[in-house]
Amino acid sequence: MTVKFTIFPAIDLRAGKVVRLAQGDPGRQTNYGDNPRQWAEHWKFEGADWLHVINLDGAFGEDIRLNIQALKAILAVGLNVEFGGGIRDRASIETILDLGVRRVFLGTIAIQNPALVDWALAAYDPARIAADIGSKDNKVAIKGWQETTSLNVHEVGMRFRAQGLEWCALTNVSHDGISIGIDISSAIELQDATGLRVVASGGVNSVEDVRRVHQAELAGIIIGRALYEGKISLSECMKMQDGDG
Repeated sequence: MTVKFTIFPAIDLRAGKVVRLAQGDPGRQTNYGDNPRQWAEHWKFEGADWLHVINLDGAFGEDIRLNIQALKAILAVGLNVEFGGGIRDRASIETILDLGVRRVFLGTIAIQNPALVDWALAAYDPARIAADIGSKDNKVAIKGWQETTSLNVHEVGMRFRAQGLEWCALTNVSHDGISIGIDISSAIELQDATGLRVVASGGVNSVEDVRRVHQAELAGIIIGRALYEGKISLSECMKMQDGDG
């Protein structure tokens, strides 16, 4: 089945502020303001219909209350929101989806507790549950990408698909947040090998990166720093999503 290509502006939250990390390193943080709703409104004005929101505090096992407040403010803007980071039990999944989030991403817990994925897929439509894979040298990274497992990205992807997952975000951690160009080949390989709808992430640096992902018939692309620093115009990228570019 053909899946509409989707562009996801990223809003990464830490202590309620909008930030980007270089290669997932919490010590290499750039701040882009303390008003997440304002950014959500900006991306809506630029044409976005989805946002990719990450709870970095949750991924790092820190206090998430400020980020939940920020999420509620983002949701009030009226866009479709997918949300991940530190969602590690049934109650968290239920709470986030009940707030109005359209899709949750499960990362560490999907690796460590496959039974939770099974429960989530039984309880909700598969369109609302997704996997989030961080890759370091083709090995799966967990706990906010601070630990690398011995698991191969493809074998994990095959397991996820066998469980019934349909969506997956794949981030090459070495590219993420430093605008060196996206690792499109790994995303294509994962999608072709597993049948997952793979959204590419990490290192987007130009409109050409977006075009390549679109032409590869991947499910979508997540864009962060390049948007915040003005290297890419979201409105120009949206022409590709809407079939005009």
